[in-house]
Amino acid sequence: MAKRNNLGRDIKRHSVCYFMVAPYMLLFLFFILAPILIAFVFSFTDFNMVQFPPDFSGLDNYIRIFLEDDDFLIALRNTFVLACVTGPLSYFACLFLAWFINELSPLLRAFFTVCFYAPTISGTLYVMWGFMFSGDQYGLLNNLLMNLGILSEPYQWLTNTESMLPIIMVVQIWMSFGSAFLSFVAGLQGIPRSLYEAGSVDGVRNRWQELFYLTLPSMGPQLLFGAVMQIAAAFSIGATITALMGYPTTDNAALTIVTYISDFGSIRYEMGYACALSFILFVMIIAVHWVVEHVINKYASA
Repeated sequence: MAKRNNLGRDIKRHSVCYFMVAPYMLLFLFFILAPILIAFVFSFTDFNMVQFPPDFSGLDNYIRIFLEDDDFLIALRNTFVLACVTGPLSYFACLFLAWFINELSPLLRAFFTVCFYAPTISGTLYVMWGFMFSGDQYGLLNNLLMNLGILSEPYQWLTNTESMLPIIMVVQIWMSFGSAFLSFVAGLQGIPRSLYEAGSVDGVRNRWQELFYLTLPSMGPQLLFGAVMQIAAAFSIGATITALMGYPTTDNAALTIVTYISDFGSIRYEMGYACALSFILFVMIIAVHWVVEHVINKYASA
């Protein structure tokens, strides 16, 4: 009872703050938390989006995923390969580019920030990448390699199973300079110069020592935010694959969990199975995020 009274007094005392945060909390509740809970419930059903209420099927969907669905294993492998490559590379690329840009003059800093952030908001880049890796002789890469004598005939970059994943990695890394990149730029701008002056007195002698002993430990919140954004982006690669290579891809060479979810949810209308896949992906992202958050917090507090 005492805790309830204290909570009531706290809400009353800070009513303006609760009122200002209420719109976000309502949007979070209805558009993020509620869909996750609904998907979890539907994952235990046989739901075809027509029959309602759906038939309860227990653990059948999860048993089918882990014991009977060979395509899921392909999607799981591809998702982990893409996440393990694009996640860390894009994260550190964002960090070091932000660190480099932070050393420039304000005008150049603003210019390069816009240049690196622009790919994340420009849907026309899929057209550019499609033209670059086009499988005919007019594709930019094929034309260049044929003129140099490296290729004798056009190479099917977007349908050959050996080149599909590397192309997705390149495109995904290029398009990953979004919110994480901006947060790193903002974090670097917020570090006071007095910290570096004090560091030079205490024995910091070069820029790398400044980076590892002063800059990064002062950017704990930005590093964590960037990690969250890059983890989510790395595990949810799907739109890039569909835009460049279509669906299904050759021999499922570029099948990921996200494209597999889209297949069952939007094409086959097996919504219960799609929800089970979605919840598995959600648990994977949360688990990786927990590990990365633990590592970053430990480093920032060292």
